[in-house]
Amino acid sequence: MRYETEKTRRRGHADTATDTLARGLGWFSIALGIAEVVAPRALARSLGMKGQEGLIAAYGLREIATGIGILASKDPTPWIWGRVAGDGLDLATLATGLEGNNPKKGNVGIAMAAVAGVTALDVYCAGVLSGESPTPLPPMQDYSDRSGFPRAAEQMRGAASDFEVPRDFRTPEALRPYTQPQAPQHPQPSM
Repeated sequence: MRYETEKTRRRGHADTATDTLARGLGWFSIALGIAEVVAPRALARSLGMKGQEGLIAAYGLREIATGIGILASKDPTPWIWGRVAGDGLDLATLATGLEGNNPKKGNVGIAMAAVAGVTALDVYCAGVLSGESPTPLPPMQDYSDRSGFPRAAEQMRGAASDFEVPRDFRTPEALRPYTQPQAPQHPQPSM
């Protein structure tokens, strides 16, 4: 469980939305990994990448391990970043299917678009999780019941009656005429 930081709206609260997204990506990773392990030939054939069945099965094992890591850990952040790295590897491998005279280039393009979409989710989730705190932050202090004064007003009345302004705080003699209020001057009407 990750917690929002002072940079977010809900400082110290659990971020259940991102946590839920991370768990969903974990389940998706396991399901995709099982499909790659169970049917590597069918996937390789549909992508026109015959001869890559072993690589697809290995990628499936990676997906399963990453999914289990996401679901089993208290902090899925490093596992989600692992998914981002795996997505980059998947995209690079799929890009090889666009070379030459592959009759299934359309399927490869669709697969690349799907992987790119999931990569965007992975990057978003990893970025949000990386900016959060693994421990809850203390709640904001509530100062609404304070006045800002050290004592109650009744106790402070007359406390400064013996206060004498220090000499260096006083208005210099040369400036005193400018600080004294002057009586308003009324112009005399001329006759």
